[in-house]
Amino acid sequence: MTSIGGAGTSGMVDWNLAVATATRLVRPGPEVSRDEAREVVAELRRHAKASEEHVRAYTRMIPEGTEPHDTPVLVVDRAGWIKANVAGFRELLTPLLGKMQERRSTNPGSAVLGAFGGKVTGVELGMLLSFLASRILGQYETFAPATRDLPAGANGGGRLLLVAPNVVHVERELDVSPHDFRLWVCLHEETHRTQFTAVPWLRDHLQGEIQSFLAATDVDPGTVVERLREAAQTLAGGRPEGEEGEPSPSLVELVQTPEQREILGRLTAVMSLLEGHADYVMDGVGPQVVPSVAEIREKFQARRARGASRLDLALRRLLGLDAKLRQYRDGERFVRAVVDQVGMDGFNRIWTSPNTLPTKTEIAAPADWIARVHRKADS
Repeated sequence: MTSIGGAGTSGMVDWNLAVATATRLVRPGPEVSRDEAREVVAELRRHAKASEEHVRAYTRMIPEGTEPHDTPVLVVDRAGWIKANVAGFRELLTPLLGKMQERRSTNPGSAVLGAFGGKVTGVELGMLLSFLASRILGQYETFAPATRDLPAGANGGGRLLLVAPNVVHVERELDVSPHDFRLWVCLHEETHRTQFTAVPWLRDHLQGEIQSFLAATDVDPGTVVERLREAAQTLAGGRPEGEEGEPSPSLVELVQTPEQREILGRLTAVMSLLEGHADYVMDGVGPQVVPSVAEIREKFQARRARGASRLDLALRRLLGLDAKLRQYRDGERFVRAVVDQVGMDGFNRIWTSPNTLPTKTEIAAPADWIARVHRKADS
C-alpha cells in the first residue's frame, strides 16, 4: 500500500491505517464485466472533457480565447477515492492535530488519547471513510496534494475525481439512461472544477478561512476522539436498536468560540454558493445535452430527500451531511434568484473578490446581495 504523505503512523492519527481499514471495509461495487468497466471509465472521461465546453459556455466564467490552469480528471474506484481523501484530510488537519498533540500532556483528554492512540483513531476514521466511499459520485478536490498514484494540478491545483462504481450503482438504482446520467454527473463536477480554475483567488481564500477556523479551535482532544468513536460505533451497529435521546452534535458543531461561529458562517455561505451554482448549471445545461434530464433530476432529488436507512440518517447527522443537503437547496435558490434578476454576467460579479461573495444571511435573501453588490457598484 502506498504511504500517505510519509510517516503515516506518527501523531494522533495513523493515516496509513485509516486507508487500510477503509479499503478493507468498503462495500464492493456493483458487478460489472472487465469490458463494461473499461467502457464506463472511457465514457466518463469523454463526458468530463465534453462538460468543459458546455459549462464554460453556459457560465461565461472563462473569457473566450483564454485557457485557465488545468487540473487532472481522474476516474477512480472506491479505494482510490479513499486514498485521495485521506491525503487531503491530512493536508488540512495537520495544524489542528499538531496543536492537539501539544495539549496531550496537560489536557484531561490525554488519558483517552493515550488509551486509544493514533492506531485506533486511524481505524475509526477508516470506518467512516468506508461508509462515505460508496456514496460519493464525484468530487473536486480543492486541496489535493499530489501522490505517486494520484496526480494533482501544479502549484497547489486540485483534481477532479469521478468514482466509477458509485456512478454505475446509482444509475442502476434509479433505472435511468447510463449515458445521460454519466454526463449529468460530469456537468455538476465540471462546474466545481471551473469555479476554482476560473477564479484563482478562490482556493487560497477558502484555505485561509479553513485554517483560521482550525487555528481558533479549542476542542478537548478527548471529545474529538469520542465523536469519532461514536460515529464508528453507529456505523458498526454498536448503538442498540431503538435507543432514544438527543442526537449527537456533528463533528462540525464542535465549535466553541464566537470567532469560529463567524468563520463557519462564512464557510457555509461559500459552500452553499458553490454547491448551488453547480446544481443550477447542471440543470441549465442539461436540457440541451441530456435528453432524459427531467427524469434523472426527479428521481435523484427523491433519492436525496428520502436518504436511506436509519443508519444513513444517523451518520448524516453526525457527520454534518444533512447540512450539505441544505446547501444544495439554499444555494441553488440563491443562484436562480440572482440570475433571474441580473442575468448570468450580473451574477458573475460574485467572483470578483472575497468581498463580493454572499454572506450566510444573503444566501437566504438574494435581493440583499444584489442591493449590496450591484447598487453599490452601479451608483
